[in-house]
Amino acid sequence: MAGSGKKKSSSQPDFATIGGLVLAVGGILAGFMMEGGKIQEIAQITAALIVLGGTIGAVMVTTPLSVLIRASKQFASVVFGKVHPLDETIEEIVEYAGLARKNGIVSLEQQATAIEDPFLSKALNLAVDGIEAHKIREIMELEITLFEQRAEAEAKVFEGAGGYAPTIGIIGAVLGLIQVMKNLANIDEVGRGIAVAFVATIYGVATANLVFLPVANKLKARAKETVHAKELMLQGVLSIAEGLNQKLIRVQLEAYSNGKKPAKAAKGKEQPAPQAAAAQG
Repeated sequence: MAGSGKKKSSSQPDFATIGGLVLAVGGILAGFMMEGGKIQEIAQITAALIVLGGTIGAVMVTTPLSVLIRASKQFASVVFGKVHPLDETIEEIVEYAGLARKNGIVSLEQQATAIEDPFLSKALNLAVDGIEAHKIREIMELEITLFEQRAEAEAKVFEGAGGYAPTIGIIGAVLGLIQVMKNLANIDEVGRGIAVAFVATIYGVATANLVFLPVANKLKARAKETVHAKELMLQGVLSIAEGLNQKLIRVQLEAYSNGKKPAKAAKGKEQPAPQAAAAQG
């Protein structure tokens, strides 16, 4: 609400992620047990240590520390993600537009400072300071681009892990086979040892395809949602700066909530629809 100057974005469990993991792991284990397997046969601490330790180590070698720290913090957002309530954002911006038309855009200074979302707060503060619309667009679009680059780098950390894990699993299997070769005289021990050796391969393939690669894709999808919300905020602030009426601003922003972007005119300036322009006249 404009009165409080706060835009709430709540963290909620991502039931698609949780349900997907439960279904994938549960289905694999259920099928394994139906074939006569036992959980303890694949519950090998040494295999998990080789795969996870080797994969994390390889990722640390190839990734700058700052990116690695950011990516590790983003991991929790895969299960508990922030929801961007676009409809509430639209209502908030429309309310700011009404106050700006009534009392002037400078009257929004207090609300702009109190806004929780840093992107919307910065954009609205630039508008309050009298910065031209095209300059606001230039500044905030640069910020969106930098956000996209950071998000892409964080997702690539998990993509890299997904590439390394299967190979590390093969290394673990070979190490296990080396131990098997020491017991060739005992054929029973050889058979059991081979079975245990290949558990590392299972861990490598499973973590890559059930955890690392899906996490990378989920982070990319979340980044696109965030960029979409930022574009909506920017469009709203530019409309306020241009002095458009509340009805026209709502129509423009509702296009974003429907998954479409309003057409942009040349040089980044917004052109109102002919019907809306006639209504303003």
